[in-house]
Amino acid sequence: MDFIFLILCTLGVVGISAIISIVYRYYVIRRKLRNIPAVDSLPFVGESLVLMRLTEYERTKWFCSFLDKFKDGIFINWIGTQPFINVYKPEYLEIIFPSTTNITKGTTYDLLRPWLGNGLLTSTGTQWFHDRKLIGPTFHFSILDQFAVILSEKAEIMTKCLEKEMEKNPGKAINIFPFAINVALDVICETAMGVNIHAQEVVTPYTSIVHRTSILTLDRLFRPWYWIDWFFHSMPAGKEYKSVLNILHGFTKEVIKKKKITRQSQKEYAKPETEDNEFDIGKRKRKAFLDLLLDQNEKDDFPLTDDELRAQVDTFMFEGHDTTAVAITWVLFCLGNNLEHQEKVHEELDEVFKDSEIPATVKELSQLKYLDRVIKETLRIFPSVPVITRKLAEDVKIGDHTLPKDIDVTLAIILAHRNPEVWPDPLKFDPNRFLPENSKNRNPYAYVPFSAGPRNCIGQRFALLEEKTVLTAILRKWRVKSVKTFETIHYGGSLILRPIEEVLIHFTSKT
Repeated sequence: MDFIFLILCTLGVVGISAIISIVYRYYVIRRKLRNIPAVDSLPFVGESLVLMRLTEYERTKWFCSFLDKFKDGIFINWIGTQPFINVYKPEYLEIIFPSTTNITKGTTYDLLRPWLGNGLLTSTGTQWFHDRKLIGPTFHFSILDQFAVILSEKAEIMTKCLEKEMEKNPGKAINIFPFAINVALDVICETAMGVNIHAQEVVTPYTSIVHRTSILTLDRLFRPWYWIDWFFHSMPAGKEYKSVLNILHGFTKEVIKKKKITRQSQKEYAKPETEDNEFDIGKRKRKAFLDLLLDQNEKDDFPLTDDELRAQVDTFMFEGHDTTAVAITWVLFCLGNNLEHQEKVHEELDEVFKDSEIPATVKELSQLKYLDRVIKETLRIFPSVPVITRKLAEDVKIGDHTLPKDIDVTLAIILAHRNPEVWPDPLKFDPNRFLPENSKNRNPYAYVPFSAGPRNCIGQRFALLEEKTVLTAILRKWRVKSVKTFETIHYGGSLILRPIEEVLIHFTSKT
């Protein structure tokens, strides 16, 4: 009896000590941040009870509403006892983005580790620098020509899929998002992974499972009690999360397996001539991302483990298809709501391609300046990644405030892009905002759809080439008209800014 009493007393002391520690830390952080404007919230709970009741769209509208409430470009919101300092003024973003010290992603990214491991998105420090240096050459601008043929092939398959859908349901509006998702998945698997999975011709659960995983991750973020691993995994949501992860990881393992089989059967093709030639621009066909990783496994003193290899592949599969797919979808949606701008795109396409039906070359795509501006304006209003976070490695002075070390800072890209002080009438679609004469005096950090600084998107040039290739293939054949308007379409930030309803588009022949 005395022994049980002793155990209970010990547990009680430990529990009380933990509570005191949490309360003290909360008090200290509150004191440090007391001069920064904050969203009204409950002590120790923050906005958790509000956010967990809102839909994805309502959360996005809720977050965007702070543009009117906090015009100084900085404010705090709390989730549980965790503060998030949101910044969106270009001058403030300019302090954080270029830093080579504050490169660690925020603590919220820890919730992605069961899915993405320590891939390029979530890693930091020496591992991140190593991986970035290793992977960087696979996305160098000089090799885009090599990818152009694959991009055109996949875009052509997409147009054929759209034609079949139109034949099946003549005159009916088509939900464009699934088509964009499948073509983007096809592209990333064949270009970065070197594996053709025929995603547009064979039904795969991968894309829907990615979305479900994103939602479960976000739901976990807004419930601080779910941050405790053992508790989360004992709940229905945690068990579902484990189940969908098994599907995602199984899919990427299959991609790696197929690539290994291909390499085994084509060894003479896979081997570089020399160690130097592998990275010299212009020599031999450059290796795909997955080839580089497998090469490292075969010859490095510190090869990647199976889990590390899968983490990098999972990261590129996720980042390389979802973000591009939503960008393609939103461009068609915006053009379908702004027919005068769409007409200018068609005029430009006619001028560059005339009556040719041959797939676009990289050189021809580079001549599409108006389409460039259309894509930029779409990414301004609908940035594929609406927010990112960083955990500060040192104190940072922003305006009149000092942000303390170890605090999470949210770099609110969607707020920066919709800031009326920088972008007059911010929700108006106007590609001419990006004419050289209209951009010359604008702070470069006012527009950061691919992040900025050392942790900018490694594949941004590739993503833009892919978007232009797919959009050009579609718009050379059809005119588009959206069913929904900007005011009525529902979208949400479940890791990326994706539609949460069908994006219905009417397609009519150009001729």
